[in-house]
Amino acid sequence: MSTHISNNRPAPDHVLTEIADYVLNYEVKNELAWSTARACLIDTLGCGLEALEYPACTKLLGPIVEGTIVPNGARVPGTGWQLDPVQAAFNIGAIIRWLDFNDTWLAAEWGHPSDNLGGILAVADWLSRTAIANHQPPLKMWQVLNAMIKAHEIQGCIALENSFNKVGLDHVLLVKVATTAVVGQLLGLTRDELINALSLAWVDGQSLRTYRHAPNTGSRKSWAAGDATSRGVRLALMAQKGEMGYPTALTAKTWGFYDVSFKGQPFQFQRPYGSYVMENVLFKISFPAEFHSQTAVEAAVTIHQKLAARGLNADSIKSITIRTHEACIRIIDKSGPLNNPADRDHCIQYMVAIPLLFGRLTAADYEDAMANDPTWGPRIDALRERTTCVENPQYTADYHDPDKRSIANSLRVELNDGSIIEETVEYPIGHRLRRAEGMPLLVEKFKRNLARHFNTARQQEILGLSLDPHRLDNTPVNEYVDLYCK
Repeated sequence: MSTHISNNRPAPDHVLTEIADYVLNYEVKNELAWSTARACLIDTLGCGLEALEYPACTKLLGPIVEGTIVPNGARVPGTGWQLDPVQAAFNIGAIIRWLDFNDTWLAAEWGHPSDNLGGILAVADWLSRTAIANHQPPLKMWQVLNAMIKAHEIQGCIALENSFNKVGLDHVLLVKVATTAVVGQLLGLTRDELINALSLAWVDGQSLRTYRHAPNTGSRKSWAAGDATSRGVRLALMAQKGEMGYPTALTAKTWGFYDVSFKGQPFQFQRPYGSYVMENVLFKISFPAEFHSQTAVEAAVTIHQKLAARGLNADSIKSITIRTHEACIRIIDKSGPLNNPADRDHCIQYMVAIPLLFGRLTAADYEDAMANDPTWGPRIDALRERTTCVENPQYTADYHDPDKRSIANSLRVELNDGSIIEETVEYPIGHRLRRAEGMPLLVEKFKRNLARHFNTARQQEILGLSLDPHRLDNTPVNEYVDLYCK
């Protein structure tokens, strides 16, 4: 006896309609969200400029087919490329994420919400250049900032209570979803078209975390966000052309995302969409390091200084104990050979060893030249072998507490003479609770990255405009992007 399955088209999943309605209707009024978005914009673009110094990154940039010319195409900051919006989104997204130096969101799921700027900026720039060619007004930078706030919110609010890493999926899934949503709004999609686009993003194949974990850690983690944000642009463009959607992409029995990829569990939500995530986002200001290690690195720099004050160095260290939170242990507690820069920047033992030796941690410290140096390589490995991570349950609880969201690490260093040096850092300098301390340093970081590519006059032009809220908000997108391009 057969059981017929109803083929009546159901109403769209609530998760899809909530995102669509938020993107289309919510007005961002919180000034902290706007000011943080402006800081996020310059920090994210600065990270992209620094990444252009690494050939492993630049070899992936440009058009898919060499020599392709795209009329009114989107430009890629720091380069001469002008590309279609999908490929431009990949390029911008890849340089933003390459060095693991842009902003971070930590919750049940973690990620980097500014990854969405790849798709946002590419589409806004392309739409602006196309509008001008058709004698229409271009988009303004406030529209880019508005899209950034909403993309942060979508990615971050879903991440608050839903762990994708625990089912083996990578957080760039949320970049694709958020980019699809806000780019769809920039493209002028109707509510139904936007819901269709979002359903396509959830039905789409999702990235596994294979490339983030031993023994497979590799450079895909540096371009995965570029891939995701570009995919979001492509799906939004398809929906704009009338491509159909799948209303129960999440909840369909057997075939939906929940049953296939989330162990049958529906998403849980802690709060409605607003501007909470941008207001509380974490900046990586001092160190290009996976964020669960940021406070450990800061503590290690302080211990380096304390050793130097006593006329000692890292060779005086007998053992190192890192008391940390559960997520840190699960993601970056690593032993054994480290095979490439992507492996090293996801190993807390390596990220602590470098500042203990040198009092610093830079992107270049992950490269083979440092790790394989005949003098420094063995000393780094010796410190790694003497380092142990243990969970502090209170740190784990504070990590998940919505009023704290701390990322605490405590280093206990025992010296060969038996003496102990301890240093604890609860909140990294990029945390909301250290904004006043962090913002001047974020601007200095931006200045350093501008100086990598532009003469003094251009640096001052970009900086002056970027730090003037009224001027920045009302600048045409294409004019702002042109300042970064060759």
